Parts: sequence; structure tokens; C-alpha cells
Amino acid sequence: MEKIQVDILGLSTSPSAGGAYALILKEVNGTRRLPIIIGAFEAQSIALEMEGIKPPRPLTHDLIKSIIDTMGVALNDVFINELRDGTFYARLSVDTQEIDSRPSDAIALAVRYGVPIFVSDKVMDEASFVPETEEAEKMSSPGTEETSSESAPKPKLSKLEQLEHQLKEAIAKEEYEKAAKLRDEIKKIQARNS
Repeated sequence: MEKIQVDILGLSTSPSAGGAYALILKEVNGTRRLPIIIGAFEAQSIALEMEGIKPPRPLTHDLIKSIIDTMGVALNDVFINELRDGTFYARLSVDTQEIDSRPSDAIALAVRYGVPIFVSDKVMDEASFVPETEEAEKMSSPGTEETSSESAPKPKLSKLEQLEHQLKEAIAKEEYEKAAKLRDEIKKIQARNS
């Protein structure tokens, strides 16, 4: 299983998800993005650390870091290794041990330690997307032909094509939770069709 390194691109709120946030990871040597829906507490913990803001009392992730440091072990990296039934799974690499973790907790620790975040190639293939602006750049790059014509009539779109179009619009508007739901619906349709 190949590991793909990612960086945190950002966090966005999702009013329709009752306080949930979309954590967006970006492939380091590529264009793909991976949205992960996380809770408000984990989003706050990640955001505070990224902004360098220290709360007056340690948050849970600060406590975990203190415990790891006190035990004399080191966090090497975090690895989002699986996507099962719409849920992401992660592993913490602590010295020679691997510890099961939620991705949001693993990433909150990764930002505290400054260690790399990896995602399995399988998870990236299943759940990532390429932003519309990057797709447009690829299509209009030298050596590719423009196939769209403004005068050509547009055929009626299938349900799958409609969802893919809605997905692109949601990404362009940075509505990542909606994009994640649309992505999941597209995967279900593709699975039924194969």
C-alpha cells in the first residue's frame, strides 16, 4: 500500500451538518484534495494549533502530547489508511508501534508534533477530487484539443452526470460537506452500474 503525503489545506464550516467541519487535505506532489468531515472540538483543536494560539488550559490533544512526551516515545507520522462505509480510519506511528486513531485526532497530534500526514493511495483514489480549476488547466494545456462548442446542443444529462456537475459546483463554492455527500452518492451509482 503506497503512502501519499498530504498537507492541511484548510477547514471550513458546514452549517447544514450541525456544527461539523470539513478538513481539506491536499496531496503534496499532486492536485487532489481529500475532504474529511470532523467534529467541532477536533476542528477547534487543529485550528488553534495551526494559528499558534495556546489555550489557558491544555486541550485533550495537548494532554495526549504531554503523555507521549513524558513516556519518552516519539510520534513519527500519521497515516489515514482506510475508508470503510464512509468512515475514515487512521494509525499513529509511535516509535515501532502503530495505534488506531480517528483521523481528526491523528491530525490534531500531527500539527502539534509537526510530523508528516500520509493517506493510502487506495483512500485517495476512492475519496479525493481534483478542483475544477485544476481540471480546466489540465484540459486546456498545450497538446490537448478543445472539444466544447458553444453552438452544439447539450444532451440531457444522466443522473450520474448531474451529480458530477453538482459536485464540481460544490467544490468551486467550497461547500465541502455537500461535495463529500455528492461524492458518496456518485460512488454508490458507479458501484451499481459496474
